[in-house]
Amino acid sequence: MNEVLLLLGSNKGDRLNFLNLALDRIDQISLKTPVVSHIYESEPWGFDSKTWFLNMAVSMQTDLSPIDLLDKLMEIESDLGRKRDPEASGYESREIDIDIILFGEKVIESERLTIPHPRAHLRRFVLLPLNDIASDYTFPGSGKSIRELLNVCPDKSEVLLWP
Repeated sequence: MNEVLLLLGSNKGDRLNFLNLALDRIDQISLKTPVVSHIYESEPWGFDSKTWFLNMAVSMQTDLSPIDLLDKLMEIESDLGRKRDPEASGYESREIDIDIILFGEKVIESERLTIPHPRAHLRRFVLLPLNDIASDYTFPGSGKSIRELLNVCPDKSEVLLWP
């Protein structure tokens, strides 16, 4: 069994509802009840949008392989209305985004999946929710805990606790 840390985000439509629907589906594939962070609102990263993101971190348990879990998470995204444009360059608004940030202690570099998520340690909107549920978790390859990475994170974008 592997502990997996996910980040959920939504900035399109009923953002809170999309997070809750995704969490319900993740609960169905997790071997134990998922642990969730607070919800945060953050400005879009890497593109312009009037609507900020709602983000939350989720810790789940799985016996699935990383690629099988990725496929399940992409199915959840698709079922909730996310359409991936193969012609799109860069980031865009989305109903739901589910990223695998960490998968146990695994380090994976493949065409479809990179774990740890390659930019997670550089983004406050990832580290703040992760810090709620896994502050002492050592980020593979860095030797630093999530709390330590948050303290030295160069990203100064605004991330606010959702009311």
